[in-house]
Amino acid sequence: MDAVRARVKDKRVLALVKAFLKSGILTEDGRRRDTHTGTPQGGILSPLIFNIALSALDEHLHRDWKPGGRMDGQYPRKKRRRHGLPNWRTVRYADDFAILVHGSADDARALQDEVTSVLEPLGLRLAPAKTRIVHMEDGFDFLGFLGFRIQWKRKRGTDKWYVYFFVAARPIRSAKDKIRALTRRTSQASPADVLIRLNQIVHGWTNYFRHAVAKHTFRMLGIFLWHRVIMWLKTLHRWSWKDIRRWLLGPNGSWLPIAVDGVELINPARTPAITRYRYRGDTIPTPWTTA
Repeated sequence: MDAVRARVKDKRVLALVKAFLKSGILTEDGRRRDTHTGTPQGGILSPLIFNIALSALDEHLHRDWKPGGRMDGQYPRKKRRRHGLPNWRTVRYADDFAILVHGSADDARALQDEVTSVLEPLGLRLAPAKTRIVHMEDGFDFLGFLGFRIQWKRKRGTDKWYVYFFVAARPIRSAKDKIRALTRRTSQASPADVLIRLNQIVHGWTNYFRHAVAKHTFRMLGIFLWHRVIMWLKTLHRWSWKDIRRWLLGPNGSWLPIAVDGVELINPARTPAITRYRYRGDTIPTPWTTA
């Protein structure tokens, strides 16, 4: 509450926050249980309290970027790098934050110790399982629920390096699990109904992740999807590969799309990609058309 009082001066708001903290929780058997520390998980007060608590970390890490600070301006930052000193920038969303360090691994570890010392008086600590020091070339997942992986890579055909957004491993596994669930060998579902459901999943998934660098990912997902559907249809209809080729090979020897009762299976590789936000250089192009 001390951190809240430092930022909120309205006594009515403070009384309301305190009432929330002392209200207790309702157990599964309908009984009320007092809460002596913390806030109930999932409570509407948790984000507010946590953001106020972490504002101390924001102020500590951002003070060097304020006017007159050590990293205020491009020239001071370049001067620090010439003298072997690190620069950093913090990105935070709720309780997830990433500190981007322009320096060595030792500089990053020193900054991690500094963050730990700032959080300790607040009763907070870094989660060891979620705290890592990685190079931007290796990439990292920030805000895992979004499903994107941020990675620094060289642009193909050039010597320039940019920060790209890729599809993280977890949403790929999730999409494959959904495809597997619909194409089990023992499934006796209607092929047309299965294709409709698969198209819904694939269309939504690719439409969301097409803003990343996902051409290769879409192609590999399309190969996985095609083989799962083919192997399921082989088992369902007791077909051989000869039957499959007779069904799907065109006159010119190319494979035709899988279609059943007028329902054609979507090919993820044909999803149009969005190239506008693939990487960010010195300038960020505007998404709006200019007159």
